[in-house]
Amino acid sequence: MDQKELFKKIRRIEIRTKRLVNDLFSGEYHSSFKGQGMEFEEVRQYQPGDDIRLIDWNVTARTGYPHIKKFREERELSVIFLVDASSSGDFGTRERFKADTAAELCAVLAFSAIKNNDKVGMIIFTDRIEKFVPPKKGRAHVLRLIREILHFHPEGTGTDISGALEYFNRVIKKKSVVFLISDFLSEAYMKPLQIANRKHDMIAIKISDPRELQFDNVGLIELEDAETGETLVIDTGSYEFRRDFAARAEEDNFGLRRSLKLINLDFIQIITNQSYIVPLINFFRLREKRH
Repeated sequence: MDQKELFKKIRRIEIRTKRLVNDLFSGEYHSSFKGQGMEFEEVRQYQPGDDIRLIDWNVTARTGYPHIKKFREERELSVIFLVDASSSGDFGTRERFKADTAAELCAVLAFSAIKNNDKVGMIIFTDRIEKFVPPKKGRAHVLRLIREILHFHPEGTGTDISGALEYFNRVIKKKSVVFLISDFLSEAYMKPLQIANRKHDMIAIKISDPRELQFDNVGLIELEDAETGETLVIDTGSYEFRRDFAARAEEDNFGLRRSLKLINLDFIQIITNQSYIVPLINFFRLREKRH
């Protein structure tokens, strides 16, 4: 992708996601991710309807008129995206690649975060740590994150979620909201994920292509594993193959969802040929109910 095409792609994502943020996600995000507490803002004269528990009796006695204390939410949360850039992300059989979906998800969540005065940062990983972008505020910073996801050329091809979490725990000391965005084609990451979730607010987002969940009958096809390079010829004309493949994919997803639930970690599944709006809205509203 040349620079001109990249710029156009980033601009399209910005326009599309900012509209969603303004119309839908900013308020939902604010309700779902609370700040660290309340800080004093000012004292003003009492108005009908104000909570009498907030009356400042010292100022009221001094002025002869009832005054109340006003507080505002202490925000400035840090939001970190842990983004899997392994080769399996460059896979897409329908409308878009998994990596494109990851970029747009990061954009909509990052614009929601900065609109609520929060900072956003990112760790890109494969089977190694590829890039760390410290948390900052501002539109230019969000556009940089989108560009990094779309244009980044990783050195690794595989996926090591465990290594990414260990690095994250070393470099991010302040409690953060963390979106782990991956297809979760990795192993032995549940323990470090549990450790990270004890300190941070972790959310797992799994991005899948529809072909990873079930096959249509298109006869014999040759598949190549993007991470290992291994090839395999399969017969999608076989009903038994399609049935067993779909059952195994459903079992894997159920197992992941159950394991994450056991460690109290939120989970969102995104399918690349479906809108991510409904799963995100449902996620925000479920969190809001819990608070």
